[in-house]
Amino acid sequence: MRTLLIGAALLLPLAAQAADKELIERGKYLARAADCVACHSIEGGADYAGGLPLVSPFGTIYGTNITPDKVHGIGNYTADDLFNALTEGKRPDGSKLYPAMPYTSYHLIKREDSDAIYAYLMSLEPIAKPSPQTSLSFPFNLRFGLAFWNMIYRDRVQLQPTEGKSEAWQQGQYLVEVLGHCGECHTPRSISGALEQDKRMQGGELLGYQAPSLLADDLAARGWNPADLATFLKYGISAQGSMFNEMFPVFHHSTQSLPLNDHQAMATFLMGDQPPPAKLVVPPSLDKLSDSAKLGRQDYLNVCAGCHGGNGEGVPHVAVAMNGNTILRLADPRNLLRVIDDGIHAQKFSGFERMQPMPGFVDKLSDEQLSNLLNYLRESWGGLPGDLTTARVTELRDAAVH
Repeated sequence: MRTLLIGAALLLPLAAQAADKELIERGKYLARAADCVACHSIEGGADYAGGLPLVSPFGTIYGTNITPDKVHGIGNYTADDLFNALTEGKRPDGSKLYPAMPYTSYHLIKREDSDAIYAYLMSLEPIAKPSPQTSLSFPFNLRFGLAFWNMIYRDRVQLQPTEGKSEAWQQGQYLVEVLGHCGECHTPRSISGALEQDKRMQGGELLGYQAPSLLADDLAARGWNPADLATFLKYGISAQGSMFNEMFPVFHHSTQSLPLNDHQAMATFLMGDQPPPAKLVVPPSLDKLSDSAKLGRQDYLNVCAGCHGGNGEGVPHVAVAMNGNTILRLADPRNLLRVIDDGIHAQKFSGFERMQPMPGFVDKLSDEQLSNLLNYLRESWGGLPGDLTTARVTELRDAAVH
């Protein structure tokens, strides 16, 4: 009997260690699902060590060090402190975090999930790196004003009723609305910086680009179906195009590391248990194009066809296809314009998928040439009218920062 008791006593620490390891592994998964590293790291720097500039209409806010360093990080935080920061935007000293930290979505995080994230963060190597000082213009630099902002806006994000919804839909709702905080970018904001909840997921603007609508009907109108959307989240690339700009870090740091059932659940939530059918575009014949688009075809052949194909077929592992590309179907042309002007860096996706760098053409195409090219692309493969004027292109270019 004594031998059995001694054996049991020896096993208890091992069981505790296994439980701690399991909690840390779950926290690592949850931190990825919550995309923490994307805002709390800089390219080439240590994960979670902070320093990323987050540009807002009110000034630049810097992602902080959330490694367990006791001076520059969160080494002195308790599990309660982290939960309060995530769900209330409150520091241990009572001061308020700016809502660049998406506590307006995280306020719905489950306590057990917050505790798992805490266990994971505390298991990391402490990085003794100070975060750059956030300095906003008056009156936005007065943090006490956030108390009033929080009273009105902090808890406005609420989950839809789950009655009659599938288990996958419910899982996807938590991943999209809470952990993934997708609405923080894909919902328009008011002049106060608050999410406009009556326009939830209808699209927002981010650094001069459009974060498009994620409503089911709008996704289907741009050619999406649940299977392709799940593929896009997992691999960063699908028949509808590839992730770029601010979505590429989301893929790189978050979605590619999630299990496939998470991607399927997110797609189910976004498109519904009975998703609308994806709409296909039949490219019109050249003689059916507008005069502007006909002129734009020559510019397409001159600067685009070498990579994207004469008929928009693309080149696997090199350049995405134009035929079926979702960006061409956006009524607002700014994303397509910015991609052509700014170009895209080389991108490494999951598996063997790669995209070569795309050069920018801002100094190679006149406003008239670009308007013709955009009309050709949007008419040929976007199912949109070729009515984009040179004046509108000039306006969009003038508003962009190159």
